Amino acid sequence: MHKTTVDITTDDGVADAYLVRPDGEGPWPAVLLFMDAFGLRPRIEEMATRIAGRGYVVLAPNILYRGGRSPLVDLSALSDPAARESIFGKVVPMIMALDTDRIVRDTQAYLDFLAAQDGVAPGPVVATGYCMGGTNAVKAIEAYPDRIKGVASFHGGRLVTDQPDSPHLKVGAVTGELYFAHADNDHSMNAEQIATLEAALDKAGVRYTSEVYEGAPHGFTMSDTAAYNEAAEKRHWENLFAFLDRLD
Repeated sequence: MHKTTVDITTDDGVADAYLVRPDGEGPWPAVLLFMDAFGLRPRIEEMATRIAGRGYVVLAPNILYRGGRSPLVDLSALSDPAARESIFGKVVPMIMALDTDRIVRDTQAYLDFLAAQDGVAPGPVVATGYCMGGTNAVKAIEAYPDRIKGVASFHGGRLVTDQPDSPHLKVGAVTGELYFAHADNDHSMNAEQIATLEAALDKAGVRYTSEVYEGAPHGFTMSDTAAYNEAAEKRHWENLFAFLDRLD
């Protein structure tokens, strides 16, 4: 496996990113991984590497690069529930500054960077996202349905809001397939919001799967945080790989 840290030039600066590719010449299909709020760190590199091991070139950008290069904050106590909330509070201003317009412009830079890499197969990519990254991935496929053929969102939050740029309002633009793994009792994506999202997807005729991982808290895939749930993380890998295999 070939792992590097790369810089991606965007309209607003430079985003650092993990780029992981299998050994060999390829060409390999590409996966764009949208990180969670805690930024690029060993856990995200580990996840990118595991996906690449299935035969994909994986790009995991620091989507909060406007707040600085990784690491964005001190993550040494991320597994402590009390410290986790404090750390999250420090990145909230960065998250709030990442509006839909910036997400869309940044995604174009990420997609262009991937397309220019040696060994990357031509054609649309698959995106996967975690927490806020799941929401960003959905906004990305809505903006670039010809360049992203599928999105898998895990414990994505705020997929339904009362704002005009709420992701559920624009799902009609999606021509590919979507997979949603919702956390149980998630204040950022509750049962009513899930029902609203599914109704919008049904109305738009989008191919999708939406399921709740019972007993799994928001952030259940992240083994370096207090929200980690081993059974839900295992289920996530099974469903993510099945989704990738289906879209190949």
